[in-house]
Amino acid sequence: MEYLPSVAPIGPEQHKILCCQCGVPILPNPSSTCVQCLRTQVDLSADIPKSIILQFCKFCERYLNPPNQWVVAGLESRELMALCLKKIKNLAKVRLVDASFIWTEPHSKRLKIKLTIQGEIDGGTILQQTFVVEYVIHFQMCDDCRRVEAKDTWNSSVQLRQKSDQKKTLYYLEQLLMKYDATRDCSGIKASPDGLDFFFSSESSARKLTEFLTSMIPIRSQSAKKLISHDAKSNIYNYKYTTCVEVVPICKDNIVCLPPALAHSLGGIGQICVVYKVSHLLHLIDPNTGQFAEMNAASYFKNPFLSLIRPRNLVEYTVINVEIIREHERRKFSGQGQVSKKHILADVWVTKSSELGMNDDTVHCRSHLGHLLQVGDAVMGFDLKNSNVNDKYLEKIHADRLPDVVLVKKVFGDKSLRNRKRKWRLKHMEGLHQDTASQNEEYCTFLEDLEEDPDLRRNVNVYKDIRKVTVDETDSESGDVPKISLAEMLDEMTLTPVGDDATGGDGAQMDE
Repeated sequence: MEYLPSVAPIGPEQHKILCCQCGVPILPNPSSTCVQCLRTQVDLSADIPKSIILQFCKFCERYLNPPNQWVVAGLESRELMALCLKKIKNLAKVRLVDASFIWTEPHSKRLKIKLTIQGEIDGGTILQQTFVVEYVIHFQMCDDCRRVEAKDTWNSSVQLRQKSDQKKTLYYLEQLLMKYDATRDCSGIKASPDGLDFFFSSESSARKLTEFLTSMIPIRSQSAKKLISHDAKSNIYNYKYTTCVEVVPICKDNIVCLPPALAHSLGGIGQICVVYKVSHLLHLIDPNTGQFAEMNAASYFKNPFLSLIRPRNLVEYTVINVEIIREHERRKFSGQGQVSKKHILADVWVTKSSELGMNDDTVHCRSHLGHLLQVGDAVMGFDLKNSNVNDKYLEKIHADRLPDVVLVKKVFGDKSLRNRKRKWRLKHMEGLHQDTASQNEEYCTFLEDLEEDPDLRRNVNVYKDIRKVTVDETDSESGDVPKISLAEMLDEMTLTPVGDDATGGDGAQMDE
């Protein structure tokens, strides 16, 4: 302990005074007392505890930061110093000058910190004192580790469901979750027949995922909670929270029949529409007029409708003739809504590819794919005239107002050839994909949609497939087949094991 004189010395021959307690000659100071006498009378650290308990979880190696936060801090680190100083009571009453760790045995379960503080006593004298605070480490299991040991790893769950046998929206959602790392706080992911289950240790993490899903795909959510335990003395309730997220059962390239009231509210659009895009909204287009509309999840669940057929039931047609409808004539067919500028309305004559050469009968239809179709192209469509579809809204439409064929999408080359020439791939979440013929076919269709729609793959990470077998360039392929350029592909980094260096040397190598 020492004091700091508040008055600067006048010169080298400054006179001395006697201590008022013991009479020893000292330099003048406001208290007129020597250091030894001040030490016996004043203790700045009297109200500061010298022994403090520090809780440590040996399973996850984290320290308790009161009241209920667990932090990772290494020995003699700045984070551990801040945590130790926070636990010292009455430290704010004095001025902290310095703090440093004193080395202790790592297995001693003791931490020692040397503190230097300053304080003002009577008479304006500033006193400085150095002392040691000892921390005793007590083992305490954190809440996360306790749930793991008790096999109770989650506090909140999100149940994602889509009541449809189509998986295209779930494939797209899988890529969104991986690109934006929306499941980084998940303690577990479990696949179910109709979707996925996400488990979290806190309700806030589950709420973040629900908000993310709301901004990406059309959904509606409903929450519930279940009482697990109740401490009557402290009035503490332990709940488990469950959020059910229902995805709109409509996917891209579906043909739908809108309710009359809903079609009228969307600007008088036709009831028979094609879903050409699914984002946080449903994007519909009338193939007879080119008029498009956007519908949110609230509007859909208020007036729900289902898809007339699944994409796998579409029939391949061959284009016999195409006549583009001029722009000033398109408005005659459309209602009060907006007409798409990306699509061109055209009169198309088609015949089934399976009957080509055997039957010369052609079917006339009006399509929004005039900007893509040419004579001889293959296009997927739905024979609405000769089909037997059980839909309450479709039955009320007069037969003269129903189109004979509804064209959905153009076919760009053979599927097997496109799969062989595909030089990219996607990453997957565990448990979502099943090795079934129907899902494999639908997944291949989803990959084709990514190649054909640049807006769709904007939220998808596409990786180079270095293991893909190179296809001979002499393979016949149409020049208009859409592809993903190398500039849009990402390089996946992998670590080569020790001893497998391509140069023959030792050590790890990073491949891109």
